[in-house]
Amino acid sequence: MTNKRTGVFVCHCGTNIAATVDVKKVAETMALEGTVAYSADYVYMCSDPGQNAVIQAIKDNQLDSVIVSCCSPNLHEGTFRNNAIRAGINEFTCEIANIREQCSWVHKDRAAATEKAIKIVRSAARRVVRNQSLDSIAIPVTRRALVIGGGIAGIQAALDMANAGLDVVLVEKLATIGGHMLQLSETFPTLDCAQCVLSPKMVEVSRHPKVKLMTYSEVQEVSGSMGNFKVKILKKPTYIDTEACKICDDCSVVCPVVVPNEYDLGLTSRRAIYIPFAQAIPASYVLDENACLGLHPIRCGKCKDVCEVGAINYDMLPQVVTEEFGAIIVATGFDLYPQEKILEYGAGNVPDVLDGLQFERLCSASGATQGHVLRPSDKKEPKEVVFIQCVGSRDPAQHCAYCSKICCMYTAKHAQLYKHHVPDGRAYIFYIDIRSGGKGYEEFVQRTMENDGAVYLRGRVSKLHRTKDGKVRVMGTDTLTGQNVEIDADMVVLALAMQPSKGTEEIAKILKIGRDKDGFLAEAHPKLRPVESVTGGIFLAGAAQGPKDIPETVAQASAAAAKAIILLSQPMLSRSPTIARVRNSHCTGCEMCVDACPYVAIRLENGKAVVNEVLCEGCGACSATCVRAAIEVKNLSLAQVNDMIEAVMTV
Repeated sequence: MTNKRTGVFVCHCGTNIAATVDVKKVAETMALEGTVAYSADYVYMCSDPGQNAVIQAIKDNQLDSVIVSCCSPNLHEGTFRNNAIRAGINEFTCEIANIREQCSWVHKDRAAATEKAIKIVRSAARRVVRNQSLDSIAIPVTRRALVIGGGIAGIQAALDMANAGLDVVLVEKLATIGGHMLQLSETFPTLDCAQCVLSPKMVEVSRHPKVKLMTYSEVQEVSGSMGNFKVKILKKPTYIDTEACKICDDCSVVCPVVVPNEYDLGLTSRRAIYIPFAQAIPASYVLDENACLGLHPIRCGKCKDVCEVGAINYDMLPQVVTEEFGAIIVATGFDLYPQEKILEYGAGNVPDVLDGLQFERLCSASGATQGHVLRPSDKKEPKEVVFIQCVGSRDPAQHCAYCSKICCMYTAKHAQLYKHHVPDGRAYIFYIDIRSGGKGYEEFVQRTMENDGAVYLRGRVSKLHRTKDGKVRVMGTDTLTGQNVEIDADMVVLALAMQPSKGTEEIAKILKIGRDKDGFLAEAHPKLRPVESVTGGIFLAGAAQGPKDIPETVAQASAAAAKAIILLSQPMLSRSPTIARVRNSHCTGCEMCVDACPYVAIRLENGKAVVNEVLCEGCGACSATCVRAAIEVKNLSLAQVNDMIEAVMTV
């Protein structure tokens, strides 16, 4: 190791690092390290002149390893490893010392931050002298893609990939595709029919020769890695032969069970055997096993008795199928924040207090009242409606800290729809701020205020309750005038926060991808990799990643599809060789590493641990578990870890 020649390059990152860290002192101190042959600083190391300076320094000083002290390796590790290749040295002898996110950004004391930066860079320098020159691992690619979620995001992503020639499997946990968009009456800012926009895409994806549609199905298990995922999918029984079903409705007519209809958000009811909605795809009935009087043993059987084509099969069983994919797109969508959690607004127990999706179903021609806005309590036309924004959003003390992004717009849309249905009605909107950042959005809000005459009241509603005469008394404050406001409304519509859909936490665990502090799926980098998860080959689309409107959702779905197409268009994939390796002389076959591996990448063969290079992600869990030091990660050996610890402990 004494003949190693390491180059250290310290970046100012403008003032991102230099404002808190004495960059020149870091470079000067590192020049005194025994293995450091060259040390320099530059204002923007990632710029073209900065990169060229690194390449030239490697050549001029015969460097065989490089430390670039800059920002997170997630951002520029690939950049500087490519520079190493261009300079003629192995890319895996280049390491990043993160002195921005892990140092300058989290400290104010310049002297302390500088000292910490020196230790971070020194530890990287001690590590890199033991780095081996490695070759990337070439792996074959399965040219198929999985899309999880059949809303507009999943449909768009599936169509884009299928139209590019890829085979796609679209998995949806419900009995039909369409998602929440199909529940909408109209969409802002153009007020076009949601069904008119989405239904053709639903038909297209169901008929596309490259798309295999799996509704009423859920992903159970995922193994493998980028380019070669193996996925187990549970296909739940519908008890209906979709090919034979004629959608005659005879079965539903005789069914004695009545339960709330999920599609209409409980505003209507359905039978235990039902078709989700008129445009459902697949166009077939479904038997709700949880609502049915009983199948094991059969307690009713009326639906089967009247089915002339014999489409009902009570003996249908769940099926688990295993499919292989090269890429996965997660488009699991959103749910509304539960109304039951908003105690001050009735906790869901006041019949004429609705959420936004319920109001959409009242306005829709296919909805609960065939497009007539009527109060659920007495089916009368409401003459005064109060719309309350930011319900559950922007409330870190009790509910969700984040802004749900679309509520200002869909509340403005609701006010317009209401005035179109009830021209002599009065709409009041309680708001905190108006956020209308999309194309044509500000004009849409202004039209709501001016042409449709909605009364905007800046302030929160403190509480509401039902009065003796059936009205809903809304009590709030207009902060612009400083006056308290009380309105006896016929109906109240809550703009509830968007939150990750039910099951997002579970699917994140199955896929081994991260979630952010609010529970949404976490992207690898918010600016440069917004549709990629931290796990290679898994991409994010739509509201599963954060609150979005329809245009942004569709754009992100196409972006995720493009990323998957790029990945799957390659004949072979190159992956990092910094994976675990076993020293057979030390391994006793105790299986502790097998149990510790979260990627199922280690197995026993002839009493020794064996690492699957395709599955291993180099996380180091095995190395940390092994008590005999029989397994370690390449270029992060136990000796390197000890050297790094000694470096940061040095005063």
